[in-house]
Amino acid sequence: MIILKQNLKINQLFTKAERLISSRNLRPKKKEGFLKIISIFSFLGIMLGVSILIIVMSVMNGFKTDLTNKILGLNPHVVIEPNSFEISDDYILNLKKNFKNISLSKSYSGEGIIISSDSAKGVILKGVDKTERNTVNFFENFISKGSLDNFNSNKVFIGSELAFNLKLKEGDSLSLMSSAFVATPLGSLPKQENFRVAGIFNTGFVEFDQNIIFLNIEDALSIFDKEKKDQNIEIFLDNPLNANSYKKKIEKINQNFFVYTWSDLNRSLFSALKVERNVMFIILTLIVIVAAFNIISGLTILIKNKTKEIAILKTLGLSNKSIKKTFFLTGFTIGFFATLSGVILGLIFSINIEKIRIFLSSVFNFEIFPSDIYFLDELPSEINFYSILIIFMISLIISAIASYLPALRISRMSTFRALRYE
Repeated sequence: MIILKQNLKINQLFTKAERLISSRNLRPKKKEGFLKIISIFSFLGIMLGVSILIIVMSVMNGFKTDLTNKILGLNPHVVIEPNSFEISDDYILNLKKNFKNISLSKSYSGEGIIISSDSAKGVILKGVDKTERNTVNFFENFISKGSLDNFNSNKVFIGSELAFNLKLKEGDSLSLMSSAFVATPLGSLPKQENFRVAGIFNTGFVEFDQNIIFLNIEDALSIFDKEKKDQNIEIFLDNPLNANSYKKKIEKINQNFFVYTWSDLNRSLFSALKVERNVMFIILTLIVIVAAFNIISGLTILIKNKTKEIAILKTLGLSNKSIKKTFFLTGFTIGFFATLSGVILGLIFSINIEKIRIFLSSVFNFEIFPSDIYFLDELPSEINFYSILIIFMISLIISAIASYLPALRISRMSTFRALRYE
């Protein structure tokens, strides 16, 4: 039905004579073989430009979504910090009353140092309640060694990268030093306590696995010399993308507390991804523009070669406007079918990108997108039909402009001069 409507519109825009002349222009004579080569290069250039643009945008969209899901799986969606004020039970009840579909848990985090044998490293110490549903879900998904049942007082969970670097395993002893100071006969010294490794987790995020240590919230408050009123409230949402909306509503309930979201913590990362995506879009669009120059070249040569035929058509009563439309339709037809082919090719590659990666890796014996560098188990791809529509429209607009510019010469062509020596 849509194709029929499009055909009707084309029939209304272009007369039968205009379509006939245009179709003949698309089939150059044997002596015009160079024009055929230019047309083929124009078609291939636009097709490859559009397909590469769709493939790259799909992979970048997939990478962003995969990265977002990993970040959302590791971090709370909204965090409320006391900010020197106490978070009362009444405030927590008020939150639960106002927001039915949220999950709350208490935590406390701070910077510290892990000391094991002759090694030491700066880390983030995060105290959690092992009975909270969010904590249970996290460890169920990411524990590689040990058990949550062993996560008792003076026990910690460490990341796989940290365990590898410090040569730690389940049951080993270690010391944690916090940024809190305690008074001693020798002066103020950082508070230090001994712990045992209850287990090891592996999220696949190297930065997370080598910098985070989980301990019971009571131990965290103790090592940082804090009280229960200093605990943070972590909120998990059904739809984490609505975190900023919840943040504004929570701030209105009590402005004394400091509220931030997962996107606030990762703003620079996602800003960099957005900038990179936009730059890639602009650069790859230039491929389509360069290919469109072939349409301009081809039509310019075609018009030059068809000078006698154009003059004859004018003497037969065909208007300048109609002749311009025929050459415009010639170039636009190449651009349209090249764009359509590029979209189809781009979709096929985007859908099968992981299979293609595996095939290329096996053929060339070279690992493409290694997981330990890009944090990817497989090459992600997410097809966004809105982006494809934009790419399709931009390519058509470029093709239309490239087809229209050479056709302008026809209005300046003199019929008398064209036929003078015929």
